[in-house]
Amino acid sequence: MELRQLQYFVKVARKQHVTQAAEELHVAQSAVSRQIHQLEEELGVNLFLQKGRNLQLTSVGKLFLARVETILGDLHRAVNEVHEFLDPELGEIRLGFPHSLGIQLIPSVVSQFRKEHPNVKFRFKQGMYNSLIKDVAEGEVDLAFISPSPEKHDQVISEPLLTEELYAILPPNHPLSGCESIKLAELKDESFVLFREGYSLRPIVWNACLKAGFTPSIGFEGEETDTIRGLVAAGMGVSLLPGMALFETSLLQPVKVKVSEPDVTRTIGLIRRSNEELPLVAEVFYKFLLSYFAGSIGKGK
Repeated sequence: MELRQLQYFVKVARKQHVTQAAEELHVAQSAVSRQIHQLEEELGVNLFLQKGRNLQLTSVGKLFLARVETILGDLHRAVNEVHEFLDPELGEIRLGFPHSLGIQLIPSVVSQFRKEHPNVKFRFKQGMYNSLIKDVAEGEVDLAFISPSPEKHDQVISEPLLTEELYAILPPNHPLSGCESIKLAELKDESFVLFREGYSLRPIVWNACLKAGFTPSIGFEGEETDTIRGLVAAGMGVSLLPGMALFETSLLQPVKVKVSEPDVTRTIGLIRRSNEELPLVAEVFYKFLLSYFAGSIGKGK
């Protein structure tokens, strides 16, 4: 049994698809299929069943996956510990975050950290709320920024970092675009451009509208802040976005207006695996972040 076989098995189990697993592994599909077949022959069991175009773990496959993930996680940590023992400043931090934080927050904190630790490497992974928790719990990343900050979870612990204000964004020619601030209820007859289901900003905006006394009418849905901003700027509707997502990245930009009522904010937290120590270099970064954001909760930093 080879390490490569176990790595391929875990990737296929997570993707439930040989082609997608091969693409992420940057190898040929036939190579992945061959390694899985050899692993099944050596074990004398079927690890997967075909279900349409996807693969589904068998009962014994699920048992084997749990053990293999533990083994690979221990091996990864062992390799990191050796590297960090030789020189913690040459370690790697695996960091997850939602797309909306990748425009300004992540570059800012990473560049600040690297001023003191210039040789530390970062591996980034973007994701939605549930996928970020899963990535941390399964050891895909060491730490992850997340919004909202989960209050309680069996597999991860969370440290709230900051509270951020959300602003109304309007087309440039909107009647309210010249206002310094508006009440959200003033947008009750507008068509809203929202993130699709699964993105944490969607329920924040939705609940804010309900609090303002109306149910938002959804005209368009998107998956990235650039898409939301672009659609609003083109006159396709209105929306709410956090300040960090409103840095200009194109010529076509919406107008940003403060919402005076109700108070619309999101909390950004940092999650790590519970009951497990971080790699040394990730622990240094963790403490740096807590210091960097100290006092930011409730101040809308």
